[in-house]
Amino acid sequence: MNKSKSFNILLIEDNPGDIRLTKEALKDIDKSVNLSVALDGAEAINYLLKAKGHEGSTTPDLILLDLNLPKKDGKEVLKEIKKNPDLLTIPVIILSTSNAEKDILECYQLHANSFINKPVDFDEFFEVINKLIEFWFDLSILASTINK
Repeated sequence: MNKSKSFNILLIEDNPGDIRLTKEALKDIDKSVNLSVALDGAEAINYLLKAKGHEGSTTPDLILLDLNLPKKDGKEVLKEIKKNPDLLTIPVIILSTSNAEKDILECYQLHANSFINKPVDFDEFFEVINKLIEFWFDLSILASTINK
């Protein structure tokens, strides 16, 4: 469906291993995906608002958000994204090791588009990233693809 478009993903993650895994998984994807990384919640908000050193940042088509972040946790970041009219249509996928029902429910109450447990197995992680990309970039019609 969206085969020829280049897609932009913002990964908000502080774990270097998970960042590396995500980059590797995206290399195997059969489409053009540009990955930007924010290492903490405050940097993510600056990136999204194109502020404080991120004036030239690209608005992402999709956000992958970890919950346990320094400076500003994932729930705070999610809350800020979903209250901003310029950002609220960007799908936010929570990718977390948390299994806590409280975290899951709170994220959905804050309008997360999906909550996925981050697999610890390398192959399972690749499969999750593949399915995510397929769903959001092949099956879904993103607001970012609509001419405004």
